[in-house]
Amino acid sequence: MKTFFTTTIGRLRLCAFIEGLSLLVLVFIAVPLKYGFDQPALVKTIGPIHGALFLLFVFSALRVGVEQRWKFRETTWKVLLACFIPFGTFYIDYTLLRKLHAREQQSGKTPN
Repeated sequence: MKTFFTTTIGRLRLCAFIEGLSLLVLVFIAVPLKYGFDQPALVKTIGPIHGALFLLFVFSALRVGVEQRWKFRETTWKVLLACFIPFGTFYIDYTLLRKLHAREQQSGKTPN
């Protein structure tokens, strides 16, 4: 767990997880409360938080892409596309970021 805070890809993975989790809370808790029980307060709170986390993920993905010198056509666009697809951050973490994170740790790069 410590490596999520000490490597650039680890921090991006953590950001992806939190962004995806905020969407889960928004879709499966806040929205049903709003429309099923006429309680919109949670949507008004979680909605902007999710929006901010979404933007943080986009900027983090671009930053990591530049720092890691990812080729845009091979990696960066996949990560950016994932955040526009609902729950895509979980998928891209499992299929791509996990492997890149392991490779970053094996190469012995210094933490940023």
